[in-house]
Amino acid sequence: MGFFDRFTSRKPEPAPAPINGSEATAPAPAPAAPLAGGVTAHLAAARAKLGAKDLPGAVALYEELLASAGDRPDVLVAMSGDLGSYGHVAEIIELVAPRYDADRHGPATGLNLLQAYLAVRNPDAAQHVLDLLFALNRPELEQRLYGFSNAIAEMIATPHAAPPPGVVGGPMPGADAPKVALISISKPIWFYGLEPMAAQLLPPKEGRLRRIAFAQLALPGYPDIAAALKKPEDELGRLSRALPLWLAEAFYFSPSYAPIAAVAVMTPPDGTPNHPMIFGAEWTTENLRQLVDTSGDGLDYIVTGALRNQAGDYEVLLRVWEVKTYRERKTFTARWTPATADEALAKLHGEVRAYMEWSPASAAFAYVPSAKPRAWLDTLGGSLGLFLVEKSILPLTALNPPAELLAHAAQHAPSGEAPSFAFLTTRARIAQLDPATDVSGDVALTRSPLVNDAKKIFG
Repeated sequence: MGFFDRFTSRKPEPAPAPINGSEATAPAPAPAAPLAGGVTAHLAAARAKLGAKDLPGAVALYEELLASAGDRPDVLVAMSGDLGSYGHVAEIIELVAPRYDADRHGPATGLNLLQAYLAVRNPDAAQHVLDLLFALNRPELEQRLYGFSNAIAEMIATPHAAPPPGVVGGPMPGADAPKVALISISKPIWFYGLEPMAAQLLPPKEGRLRRIAFAQLALPGYPDIAAALKKPEDELGRLSRALPLWLAEAFYFSPSYAPIAAVAVMTPPDGTPNHPMIFGAEWTTENLRQLVDTSGDGLDYIVTGALRNQAGDYEVLLRVWEVKTYRERKTFTARWTPATADEALAKLHGEVRAYMEWSPASAAFAYVPSAKPRAWLDTLGGSLGLFLVEKSILPLTALNPPAELLAHAAQHAPSGEAPSFAFLTTRARIAQLDPATDVSGDVALTRSPLVNDAKKIFG
């Protein structure tokens, strides 16, 4: 696991929020000679210096660009995006904020600037940029802007807390700074405990694989995150982790992919037990870069997204990012009620597989997407929680009562080989972690040689 929150090496003086048409906007630069090699070459050279960890060199090139072409929207968005991708949020504020005009430069640069202000915990400046973006009246941005609005509200309500979920940065490290650890799950969560059957259950992985990560979903508009982080996980929090687990599980059983599911755990500063993290805003490009940096072999694609629930109406948004350019390539959406959940989720799962050119792997265990995905998501969420308790990452009190987790796993165990495996590993963990829970009694499992072999592992 790697630490998800990275703190800026110095605490910059907050730059004033840009005000269109006011004295806060920097005066137009004096005419400058044309850039040698052109704008594209300068941007590429600055990006190369960032990659080589030569920030002063990159800034010098950016200053040349700004002197010659600082009013061009493409220059500002490329500059702010590259700086953000490498974690240099203070430089975004220093170089871009004085020049940004929402009407002239559009929303892309504004979104990068907004995230920079959130990263250095300047809610007043962030609020001003957010107001400018709302004033553009761009319907396609509305949901994303409301997510940032919630992040600002949380920052105002808890001025000394950790960075707003989904935003990197915050107060300088210290005793009062919570930490967020990012945990990568590289195999189907129900497999852990069945390692002696690896050759039977897991497909072989050979050749050049596409490395893909499915990140924990954000929960924009989630009420009172601070209070929720002191209670056992609820349905929405569990789904935010189970959905990426479900997708990663499917892609593990494709010969072309090496997937991981990335979930987060928060360590409070006051010594209280860890808790599953809740992200109030979607992941930024800096979050994506941190995930790449902690993934070992790197990544080719990352899937992020957001989940909402309003009065029983659920909506999920997934974004597919190409890591090479840190650009969003595709979005998927699904909406459901409790009555339509299985149909909508199965359709979403199929659309993601089709877009990513998923194909089934050959193995003794034949992966089949669940016919009841809503129930399967709860099973995966419960399996994850117990796995993290077993690894001493979470306390048992962060989960629903073990008896409820066991009853749910038992109810759906007969529906397939994977649900049977999930029940067996769930029961074994509960027997170890909570001896007070009764794990005896016969449970119907799928009839198959693989399930029989799995039963023998646990006696």
